[in-house]
Amino acid sequence: VPQEDPSGTYVQLRLHLVQTSCGKKTPRRQNCKTLESRRKPICLACYKFDHSDVPKVLDKYHNCGPSHHLAAKEIRQRDEAECRAVEDAGKATDALYLPGMFAFSKGLQA
Repeated sequence: VPQEDPSGTYVQLRLHLVQTSCGKKTPRRQNCKTLESRRKPICLACYKFDHSDVPKVLDKYHNCGPSHHLAAKEIRQRDEAECRAVEDAGKATDALYLPGMFAFSKGLQA
């Protein structure tokens, strides 16, 4: 669900992926069986868009990790922290300025 604020629109997506019996090279079929004993990664994606006519991405984060991973709690905490940082993108009016920041951001736009 997108969340609106004056600095832009924040969107968070959580996807649960499963492997199927269909190969990569075969045409996409709707009746692929899921493979139960295979990896089932959980992907998290967070995006912050500005309010321009053609929205630009202010910040983004995405990570896919296995659901059975031993350090799942630590990964989830890191994901939440990263997504909070994405959500806060564009809010700070007195943002910290680091030397070279202007040149770096201009270089990205070129």
